[in-house]
Amino acid sequence: MLSPKIEEALNAQIKIEADSSQFYLAMASWAESEGLNGTSRFLYLHSDEERAHMLKLVRFVNERGGSAVIPALDAPPHTFDSLNGVFEKLLSHEEFVTQKINELVHICLEEKDYTTHNFMQWYVSEQIEEEALARTIMDKLSLIGNDKGGLYLFDRDLELLVPQDNAAAQ
Repeated sequence: MLSPKIEEALNAQIKIEADSSQFYLAMASWAESEGLNGTSRFLYLHSDEERAHMLKLVRFVNERGGSAVIPALDAPPHTFDSLNGVFEKLLSHEEFVTQKINELVHICLEEKDYTTHNFMQWYVSEQIEEEALARTIMDKLSLIGNDKGGLYLFDRDLELLVPQDNAAAQ
């Protein structure tokens, strides 16, 4: 059984994951309208992944005797200044999510809820991967600078960063 404090924290994380999915969906739509098909595909899949993270939390809350709350979502931005700007926002957002997950893990320890603590370790590991991927992309964009040929190749190569299990779903 979840304590009220843990249930509230998990429901807050459900909203964060749902907002993340919407945020990346908006980025994907923008990239697609800018002709950045590799980037849009990558971001559409990233949006789906964030929704899967949300659903995993929903199921966990319900299985532990809590009540998962499906949140109303705030509208994400729908325009972006540049591809660099998109990935800067993505990295910043992932750092925010990491902070919130760490806070949730801390609450689990305070409440001595080791089952939820154990469950949340998957999210801790996932955030390490998410931030590393965003930093790798930012490093590549930094190398490219304003070179349009490099940007073309980056966009094309970004599709290769999509995990094969996700690529098969497309």
